[in-house]
Amino acid sequence: MSLPRISIVTPSYNQAGFLEETIRSVVEQDYPNLEYVVIDGGSSDGSVEIIKQYESKIAYWESAPDDGHGHAINKGFAKTSGEIMAWINSDDKYTPWAFQVVADVFSKFPHVNWVVGFNGYWNSQGAMINAFRHPKNIYDLLVGNEGWIQQESVFWRRSLWETAGGSINQDFRLMVDGELWTRFFLHDELYALDCVLGGYRIHTENRAIHNHNECLREMEVAIAAMREKCPEQTLRIAKKLRRLKSAKKTWGMRHFPMQYLVSKYVWPDLYRTLRYKNLVFRDGEWREGTLPWSI
Repeated sequence: MSLPRISIVTPSYNQAGFLEETIRSVVEQDYPNLEYVVIDGGSSDGSVEIIKQYESKIAYWESAPDDGHGHAINKGFAKTSGEIMAWINSDDKYTPWAFQVVADVFSKFPHVNWVVGFNGYWNSQGAMINAFRHPKNIYDLLVGNEGWIQQESVFWRRSLWETAGGSINQDFRLMVDGELWTRFFLHDELYALDCVLGGYRIHTENRAIHNHNECLREMEVAIAAMREKCPEQTLRIAKKLRRLKSAKKTWGMRHFPMQYLVSKYVWPDLYRTLRYKNLVFRDGEWREGTLPWSI
């Protein structure tokens, strides 16, 4: 079986301190059907010289002023054709096995359209310091469950990208990934893949950390727009969940078993609907299953 083409975009601006590690995490996987694009925003810190060192392994790159993060990603994806898509920012990294695992999973499960690996976190020196499973579905967003879907660990099919609009929303300055996920959720469920595919680098200049409140505001806007397009059945389930969440807050954690019984036996349709889609490696192959949802 031929391996699917994987298209990766790296948007970058003045990240010379981390950029080479990011590029190497892509090209050194030696994935035979890789299409890698780097869009630099006109850096003046030596980034271009770094990119040139690897241009033989890069399908396309440019260095020119752009209109922001979303615009750079859109420019990059416009140069790609791969069946599987993702982007990695120029201070983050993939794990060495990421592309092969993603190719295996998408090849084996043609109905799976987007996946997220474990949330991974690199320190400023490039060492992975934490990783944990963090599944999410549309109901998490609708009821306000905390925690975002880690963009560095998400891969999707081009067919889903095109169905969801085929572009990044450039009206968003920071949460361009979160806004894209809200559109993906309107069309398909996210599969939690039990593997560390990549990670977010924690350092002193992280935009999301320095602009946390703006990130929250942008996500509120994106989720509100998603809610306007949700099917009525989805909204009815979300209303039930908000009631359960309120009850949990009122009762306290010691009453959680009662909440579980209510969701499983009083609203069995809700219990079945909520379980996260999961892909786990067991007995020598990737297998499909589910994980419990909790408030």
